[in-house]
Order: sequence, then structure tokens, then C-alpha cells
Amino acid sequence: MKTQRILILGFILLVGILLASNGGPSTSVYEITTAEKTKDEADTSFDTMMRVLTHQRCVNCHPNDNIPKQGDDSHPHYFGIRRGMDKESSAATQCITCHQSENNSYSGVPGAPEWALAPASMYWEGLSKIEIAESMMDPERNGGRTPEETMHHLTEHELVLWAWAPGVNANGVPREVPPVPKEEYIAAVKKWFKEGHSIPSK
Repeated sequence: MKTQRILILGFILLVGILLASNGGPSTSVYEITTAEKTKDEADTSFDTMMRVLTHQRCVNCHPNDNIPKQGDDSHPHYFGIRRGMDKESSAATQCITCHQSENNSYSGVPGAPEWALAPASMYWEGLSKIEIAESMMDPERNGGRTPEETMHHLTEHELVLWAWAPGVNANGVPREVPPVPKEEYIAAVKKWFKEGHSIPSK
């Protein structure tokens, strides 16, 4: 019995020496659990955000071939409309010629302030959600926006938020809205940026 007590005390002493020599445990179980929880929440927020950004309401204005897409089926824009150079495009082909600051329920033409295609460098059509996020966060492709400016664009810009009030088409049929409620989407975007806007690995 005495021998067992000596062995136990010796073991405890050895553990204490080892911990002291290593500076004690570097990461607690609580810290690991908290880090994992934070990552899981960030990944969930990312997925929620990307369910919206990969929806046709967003991708239609981020074409990979300079041809705007339209409709719930993302068909090429009617009348042969395509992106033009600023100094060469004629007034008749400017977006604002037809797209005003609000939806036209009589003609079915959608509208919102600053209606326009995304910059050609920000094409999303055909990309995965990871690739879209990489493009969105790259200053060389996103118009030089900082993370904070990108967050504000995604949550406050009227053209972005138009996706939840897209009006009706030429036949009077309501257009499909993104699969996530607007407030839930905004909360997810802000949380993802708050948690460090880390893009999950491919």
C-alpha cells in the first residue's frame, strides 16, 4: 500500500515537472472547443451567404461572356444586349435606357438604383461558391474594395437588396427571390465578416 502511494506521488510529481518545463498546457479544452464552434458558425454563415450569391438573381448580372442574363432560367438578355466599352457604347444600349430606379410592373422591366452589370473582372457565372468568394474578396477583381466596403456593398447596396423585391416579368408572373430571407442573409454576411471572412478550403 505504501509502495503504491509512493508511485502515485512520484507520477504526480513527474507530470508537474513536465508541465512546468513546457510552460503548462498551451491550449485548453475550452479554447479548442470555442475555436471549433467559431469556425463552424463562420462556415454556416458562409454557406447561408453563398446560397444567395449563387442564385440567379445575383449571377445574372455577373456573366462570364459580357452578355447579361435574365429571367429565372438565366437566358441571354433580349435584343442582343452585351457589355460595351464606355467610350463606344451608344445611348440606346445603356442599361438605364430601359432599367429605371424601380420595377415597371406594366412592362415587366426590372429596375433599381444604379442598375448595371458587375465589372467584367467580377464574373461569377459558372464559378463554384468558393471561387465566387475568392473573386469577391480580391481587390484586383472587386473594384478595389476593402473587406469592410465589400460587406457594406453586400448588405446595403440597393441593387443587391433588389433581389428580394424583383417584381414581375412581362407576363405578370412574380420573379423568384433568393432562397434565404433578406434579414437572415444580411445577418449571415455580417457574421462571416466579423469572424474573419475566412473562405473554406476547396
